[in-house]
Amino acid sequence: MRLEDVVDSAKDFLHEFRYQKGGILGFILLLLLILAAVFAPNITSPDVPERWSKEFWVENPPNVPPTWINYFSSKKLAPHEILSLDDMQVEKLDGGGVLLRIVYTNTYDVPPKDIILQGFNVSSSDARNKPLMTITLKRPDGSEVVLLEDRRVSSNTVIQIATNTEVRKNVFEWAKKVSGAKLSPSEEIKLQALMDTMKILFGKADENIFEGTSPLHGDYVFEVKITYQDGDNSLDLSNLTAIFSGRTYGLMGTDSKGRDIWAGLVWGTRVSLSVGIAVAVLSVLIGIVYGVASAYFGGWKDEVLQRFNEFMFSMPVLPILILLGAYLGHVALSQIVLLLVLFGWVGVAKVARSMALQIKEQTFVEAARALGAGSGRVVFKHIMPQIMPYAFSQMALSVPYAVMTEAALSFLGIGDPTAVTWGQMLYDAQNAGATINGYWWWVIPPGLAIALVGLAFVLIGVALDRILNPRMRTL
Repeated sequence: MRLEDVVDSAKDFLHEFRYQKGGILGFILLLLLILAAVFAPNITSPDVPERWSKEFWVENPPNVPPTWINYFSSKKLAPHEILSLDDMQVEKLDGGGVLLRIVYTNTYDVPPKDIILQGFNVSSSDARNKPLMTITLKRPDGSEVVLLEDRRVSSNTVIQIATNTEVRKNVFEWAKKVSGAKLSPSEEIKLQALMDTMKILFGKADENIFEGTSPLHGDYVFEVKITYQDGDNSLDLSNLTAIFSGRTYGLMGTDSKGRDIWAGLVWGTRVSLSVGIAVAVLSVLIGIVYGVASAYFGGWKDEVLQRFNEFMFSMPVLPILILLGAYLGHVALSQIVLLLVLFGWVGVAKVARSMALQIKEQTFVEAARALGAGSGRVVFKHIMPQIMPYAFSQMALSVPYAVMTEAALSFLGIGDPTAVTWGQMLYDAQNAGATINGYWWWVIPPGLAIALVGLAFVLIGVALDRILNPRMRTL
């Protein structure tokens, strides 16, 4: 075929494709998915796959919805924020020491889940003479709460305001004084164990402070005073961070391990498209070659090839994959691709054979044989090009099957646990009871992503079938 003929065929195809609205929509969806897969390292982080199964996400709040939920909710939830040393006011103290001021502006109805201070780097010649830290909170109403007093600081010090025993005790004593409550010792123990430290700190100081007072908006200043002697101690705060563990996080929220759902969705696109396209292309090409060869050679060769095809067609693919996964513990992505290709070509081969049986009787095929063309040339030069339109549409329609199968295996717990896939995300959600607990942001996005991939390729496949198959054009 001459280059001019290829160009003319492409122009005709594009002209016909313009009138396929479903195909255009599918192409737009596919383009967005491809862009997400290609630019996944830029959209999120390049090391997400390596860190997905590790403890990298512990700084994120677990099981929180996306930040945009505040646009649809009457109660505004505090988002996740991380402040570094550059975001703090630093003042050196006379006699050795430093005073850090961390300003947090609260405009939300529900405060952060916790406040975490970490990243202290201390080197001391005397373990008993380490720096001392005092944390004081200055609230917008002018009141002050001493959260922590004279606490020794070391390099592995991590202060969690919401759960620290000393902080909770100090906050309780302050709140009891503010509320004027008269409590028995047993009531104090019970109330201190059940109180929400963060809601008390970020709420109005009145008699209802323990029951759940209204939020107090404004600027909160956390003063962190660290005192030490220059000769005996060395304190490096360059890695210091103040984490305000939010009630919301990012574009898609987090799962039970604090992992970013958005990052999982983006990187899952790359895995799903890779698996789906690889399976579709390989299985369809194998099926086309197998079916055409069976029809062309005919006789006992055709009979043997068809009996083998029927044997493969009768094999239950999903149960075999499940048994293999149960035996191996899990099925790697490469194994899933190979097995889906191994069993995915049989249906294509049957259709290709029926088409090739008609084509091989055409005049141009007989003419090629009469001119001395070999079997390989006849098959690949004259018969195969006539079947390729069907092959292209079948490739597009085969992708959703591969994506759904991989997702099903991962959802059943026998997929590749090291890969970031949508099925694995749904499996983790199922184990954590996401549906029961109302964590919709953990369930709906991966399921919707799987559906969109299927929709995109089905729309494209139907459009290709209408264009390339003349009998479909009138439908």
